[in-house]
Amino acid sequence: MDKIICLFDVDGTLTAPRQVISDDMKNNILNLKKYCTVAVVGGSDMEKISEQLGGKEVINKMDYVFAENGLHAISQGKDLAIQSIQQHLGEEKLQKFINYCLHYMAELQIPVKRGTFIEFRKGMLNISPIGRNCSRQERNEFELYDKEHKIRQTFIDNLQKTFPDFNLKYSIGGQISFDVFPIGWDKTYCLQFLENFENIHFFGDKTDAGGNDYEIFVHSKTIGHSVTSPDDTVLHLKKLFPEL
Repeated sequence: MDKIICLFDVDGTLTAPRQVISDDMKNNILNLKKYCTVAVVGGSDMEKISEQLGGKEVINKMDYVFAENGLHAISQGKDLAIQSIQQHLGEEKLQKFINYCLHYMAELQIPVKRGTFIEFRKGMLNISPIGRNCSRQERNEFELYDKEHKIRQTFIDNLQKTFPDFNLKYSIGGQISFDVFPIGWDKTYCLQFLENFENIHFFGDKTDAGGNDYEIFVHSKTIGHSVTSPDDTVLHLKKLFPEL
């Protein structure tokens, strides 16, 4: 078996939320390849992850990149697998669910609303009550508002009661949205591609129950590291690899 792989969440772990990776962090991650296999896993699609990590050149240097929790998996720039929530649920169920969400958000009273309330991805739906087209300031303000008023969690509770037979998982991540995907399609989905590794070190910032890093953080196949920022990720790495 291969010995060690370091598997990183993106937002809040390698980058600030929805920001591009810093040059220092990029260099740290690429230097890490001298000591172990390096992989990243995120809920966003491959295009967004590529943007955040500094482009396709960086993506191609990673040993593994798992977009949409691994539904789109690549190794050293080559596709390993692609799966689709549309195929899994079927169009009838999918439209029923989307229509309900749009109606719910239309009735929702919050300080501001912008555009792109539902983003359709290969392996999931990303739902944002404020809309993903909000500004950085609006994003930060909504995060604080949501912490007080539990807009996202209340929405999720409603969906769980309304669609109990759809076998869907709901996961709050980032500042403004939550992900919806079939049960088992959380970040643990990517572990099927890493069965040859003896030690899988996972680094994530949303590791509490309900966060989108929780399932893989507590999984029996991983050694979980809960971090608070990219700088904190580096501190954890230097404890594992003092020579980094």
